[in-house]
Amino acid sequence: MFVKFTSPDRLPVAVNATQISFISPVEDGTRIRFGEGRSVTVIEPIDEIMDRLNRTNQLPEG
Repeated sequence: MFVKFTSPDRLPVAVNATQISFISPVEDGTRIRFGEGRSVTVIEPIDEIMDRLNRTNQLPEG
């Protein structure tokens, strides 16, 4: 399931919840990291991201 967020340049970004490795706060928002060193930074705070991703019920177990 894809979840839509906002990039620092105010453009929409859709991420696949099943491919997320971890999430960390950064100065301009939150960095969402995927496998193979890929990442995207969004302006939403980490708590909002966790809430929206948890609602998908698609996050990897563990």
